[in-house]
Amino acid sequence: MTTSPLSHFTSQGQAQMVDVGAKAETHRQARATGHILMRPETLDLIVAGSASKGDVLGIARIAAIQGAKRTSELIPLCHPIALTRISVDFEIDVAASVVHCTTCCECFGRTGVEMEALCAASVGLLTIYDMCKGVDRGMHIEGVRLLEKAGGKTGHWIAP
Repeated sequence: MTTSPLSHFTSQGQAQMVDVGAKAETHRQARATGHILMRPETLDLIVAGSASKGDVLGIARIAAIQGAKRTSELIPLCHPIALTRISVDFEIDVAASVVHCTTCCECFGRTGVEMEALCAASVGLLTIYDMCKGVDRGMHIEGVRLLEKAGGKTGHWIAP
């Protein structure tokens, strides 16, 4: 059997957690984004702070941070990472009735933080959905993707 280009599989095709023990520790950073579309009335509740469950974006920010910290518990082959920084920013686009979420995760370690940034964005957006679903079940999450990663042997990458 040939070796898989996917590092999470052995040459026999079995799942494995990648051995990063020999890799150099470097400063690593990743940024991710995504957005949630909703009815204008729903966005008005978020902006006014009058959603029945409270401060939607405040709770979503804490949830996104928690999502980044717990990524290895959610994604089976992810390494637990000692994150040194997590930032979560929300931008409201009233004209499009959208909330954009951008996350950034950093560490000094042997493996990247792309999954942590992606997980943070996903959990933040899911939390907005959860807190507002009572008034708008038609909300939808789109565009969750990696924007940038830096550090490690593959260096700096920016999404086209």
